[in-house]
Amino acid sequence: MTESAPLEVHGVSAVIDEPMIGEVGGDGKLSLGGAAWSIFQGGRDPFIILVTIYIFMPYVASVLVGDPVRGQQVISSWDQYIGWIVVVTAPFLGASIDKLGPRKGWLGLAVGMMVPLIAALWWAKPGGAITLGVLMLLVIAARVLFVYTEVLHNSLLVRAAGLGAAHKASGLALTLGNSFSVVALAFTAWAFALPGKVHWAWVPASPLFGLNPATHEPERVVALMSAGLLAVGSIPLFLFTPDAPRTGIPVLKAWAAGAGELAAMLKTVRRYRDAVIYLGARMFFVDGMNGVLIYAGVYAVGVMKWPPLAMLAYGVLLSVLAAFGGLVARWLDAGVGPKNALRIQIFMTIVGLGAMLGIAPDRILYLWPYDPAAHAPMWNGPVFRQLPDWIFILIGFSNAVFISGQYASSRTLLTRLTPPSQAGAFFGVFALSGVATAWLAPTLVNWGTRATHSQQGGFATIILLLAIGLAGLMFVKGGGPAAPPKL
Repeated sequence: MTESAPLEVHGVSAVIDEPMIGEVGGDGKLSLGGAAWSIFQGGRDPFIILVTIYIFMPYVASVLVGDPVRGQQVISSWDQYIGWIVVVTAPFLGASIDKLGPRKGWLGLAVGMMVPLIAALWWAKPGGAITLGVLMLLVIAARVLFVYTEVLHNSLLVRAAGLGAAHKASGLALTLGNSFSVVALAFTAWAFALPGKVHWAWVPASPLFGLNPATHEPERVVALMSAGLLAVGSIPLFLFTPDAPRTGIPVLKAWAAGAGELAAMLKTVRRYRDAVIYLGARMFFVDGMNGVLIYAGVYAVGVMKWPPLAMLAYGVLLSVLAAFGGLVARWLDAGVGPKNALRIQIFMTIVGLGAMLGIAPDRILYLWPYDPAAHAPMWNGPVFRQLPDWIFILIGFSNAVFISGQYASSRTLLTRLTPPSQAGAFFGVFALSGVATAWLAPTLVNWGTRATHSQQGGFATIILLLAIGLAGLMFVKGGGPAAPPKL
């Protein structure tokens, strides 16, 4: 019998026999099961892009709550609950997953609960039966289940694609997640937001399916679209992706064993000073980065007063630009090393966030008043007609690129600070560090918004998290440019 190979699955060190890998697909070619695994992420990610960031939650803040400042406060309080639940449960699920055995049943249960929860958001309208309290429960449940599906889905990667093609399936999944989201945003703009606002030959004269903008149906329909994409995108995975074999371990024993593995991982990692400092710093800056993404839509609606059509266009533009973050990260990692790459990415996000706080429809970068009535529109399109709009978008471009890039540079830096033989333990704690402070950004945004009675005050608190993470990197040794090969 050949020696078993260690494998990191969602940050948990597992052991999988090499013959099984070969049987599933370890020849480097992307199998049908691997492609099906990737399609699942394509169907899952639009929920975050359409519902959480750009369309539905900004609608909740501006329309259902009725005041964007209070809306940011309300939504950040919901996110605190999500963060606390995830911190307590997700790491144990990740550590226990190999003991649980088959994952597709658990994944099917999570998806089966998510689809109706997301679809139910369609009925969240002014004066409707869904109150803010009920909506809070729906959103929290769907977001927590999303994290669980992410853990379960990631754990199937190697079984779906094999070690030789895992990177291909992972890259394809990221591409599909972004592509499906962009297509969904563009379709929503063409089918529901642009009709009646422009007289272009290629745009329908009125919203498709009779959707009524007066009752905010174009904003609410993204919930039905996201639920449908999740349901349809899940089908190939359940049909074609191989599942893990049964272990015979009861569920409670599997969870207990997972807790033991978490403790063992932490004991292993703490012996390496620089890695420990880095992972501690990452807890802060990654939470800050996530906060910028999650609240970007609510902030833009409240401060820039953008309508749904503008938010759709903003989402499309930033989703496309975010794809360049990986290219920028690869260039920076090679040129200055991943540690300095992260410093640049965090610093540029701080600069971008600071600049964003100084933009408003009547003000540019804090210092320059701007009267829209005194300036001719920059173009005759339906959105983004004034200079502050475009400066805000350019800042968003910068944030999208550097925030996207830091996710790649973060993984690269960890590989430079850790011994290969301990990769499983370190990436396990790496995954844990990504959720350990998931409650912190929402809490700070909530406090800042309450204290200042402004969205800017709430958003500004995220700079503190980024600054702490950036300062922490100063104490990390290593992570410079890779030495050139010796001739």
